Amino acid sequence: MRPLSVIITFVGFLFAATSFSSTAETVTYYNMNGYSFTQGIGEEAQLTRFTTMVVTDGRIVATGDHGLRQLVEANREIDFHGKTVLPGIIDAHGHIQGLGQNLNEVDLRGINSKASSVAQVANYADQNLDLDWIIGRGWNQVLWPENAFPNRQDIDNVISDRPVWLTRIDGHAGWANSAALELAGITAETQSPDGGEIVKDENGNPTGILIDTAMELLTQHIPGASEQSIRSNYHAAFDQLLSLGITQVHDAGADARHLNIYQQLLSEGALPIRVHAMIAGNSPNLEALLEQGTSRDEFDRLQINSVKLYGDGALGSRGAALIHPYSDDPDNSGLLVTPEERVYQLFSTIHNAGFQVNYHAIGDYSNRLALDTFAQLEQEHEAPLAEMRHRIEHAQIVQVEDIPRFKTLGIIPSMQPTHATSDMNMAEDRVGTERIAGAYAWRTFLDQGSIIAAGSDFPVELANPFYGIHAAVTRQDRDNQPVEGWHPEQRMSVEEAIRSFTIDAAFAGHFDDDTGSLEPGKWADFIVINKDPFTIAPEHLWKIDVLATYVAGERQYKKQH
Repeated sequence: MRPLSVIITFVGFLFAATSFSSTAETVTYYNMNGYSFTQGIGEEAQLTRFTTMVVTDGRIVATGDHGLRQLVEANREIDFHGKTVLPGIIDAHGHIQGLGQNLNEVDLRGINSKASSVAQVANYADQNLDLDWIIGRGWNQVLWPENAFPNRQDIDNVISDRPVWLTRIDGHAGWANSAALELAGITAETQSPDGGEIVKDENGNPTGILIDTAMELLTQHIPGASEQSIRSNYHAAFDQLLSLGITQVHDAGADARHLNIYQQLLSEGALPIRVHAMIAGNSPNLEALLEQGTSRDEFDRLQINSVKLYGDGALGSRGAALIHPYSDDPDNSGLLVTPEERVYQLFSTIHNAGFQVNYHAIGDYSNRLALDTFAQLEQEHEAPLAEMRHRIEHAQIVQVEDIPRFKTLGIIPSMQPTHATSDMNMAEDRVGTERIAGAYAWRTFLDQGSIIAAGSDFPVELANPFYGIHAAVTRQDRDNQPVEGWHPEQRMSVEEAIRSFTIDAAFAGHFDDDTGSLEPGKWADFIVINKDPFTIAPEHLWKIDVLATYVAGERQYKKQH
């Protein structure tokens, strides 16, 4: 770690920045234990410390030690009383509308039995008799004693008069009751669509479990959300994200309607965080959206310059596409959500339109398919891809020999640390001891010089970034199990973990010139926390509490005592 920043480095910039406007407001924040990365991204980034930060009209003009305060004629001064300050956290892969829905619907996360999950749904239904559909999310059969998919009768026993639809925690499977299946017209004769599966019992009848693209057979019959409810979901999500210290999110898949609502929120001044919105690759009007070109507003609140493509399913529901069959299901190799023959066409169309490709790939087959397609794209264009900062979202199960190709091709692995600690109770069962060597392989990626963009994949996982930082550093759950960490050879350092949630995540979203670190010229997006992550024991990282969150120098959240 470098010593405190030298004030003289920033004085000229300070006076230049404050002289252009007589109405500029300058705020000096002082008496802080400040940290930031400077001088680049990845291995080049240097962790520095400071005690004072000067902000004019939302942008940082200087950081330094206590002497800086005497050099500045500020409109306001704010004493942080020695509290630790970090750059605002950037979640490089989340689902904002999904989080809001999760906050406003049945939440089944973490429930450790099927019976308790059903009881939770029944209680919610009893308390919401006005709802035509009962919608929820978060169940995970891996946590249940039977470790098996549920079925429609489980819900029918308590709710048979209204349709019920419950999405699995990973969003790649759903659980319906008979009323919902009937409304959707799903019967024993209904065939599974490409890229999906209608799970059926020994008599050929649908069990109520729909995987990946099969979910659309049912979800298309759920009444569309009103604009009011979509806005309510966004605001609920924004409030939670700010309370967790998250100042920027890379929203992994927004269709035209949601992009339009984002634009409305922006024009109304109602977008309190920064959003790097990925266009949903399955949008029927994708080409029309691409023709509109990339966009970013002058205050860097909303950026649209990428497309989220859907490669395969998830590991928990055995929908992740594997090169060889699942170790615990030898007749199954997973599913490709986007047909293989369409992948190159989509990559090429998006790349040629000047947009970033963000391809969801969990299994080793989908990861290899993405890398092969990127290699073909580079060869045919005879130009490096690195400047586009294309990404593979999750990069979860990768053949060891394929990992160096990320670096060679300039592809960013966008990874979620808590996936490893959530999946560790079943991942090795799914892929076996050999393939696990290339799974959740953060250390291997870092050691070859790859930039990891970290996120949570909320609401699949909890959005708290310090849970992710803790998982990255310890490879343990929040009970600090297993004692030595799960495959501890893949740990990150504290510095690397925080970097992956700040400047490296900003780089992955083309935002690094304006956010991701507390440096002169960048927006003053920062958080005040109750513990110093660089000095506390790693097992306590998940307990860090956010006291305040600032975006462009304005406090958007303060913890109530």
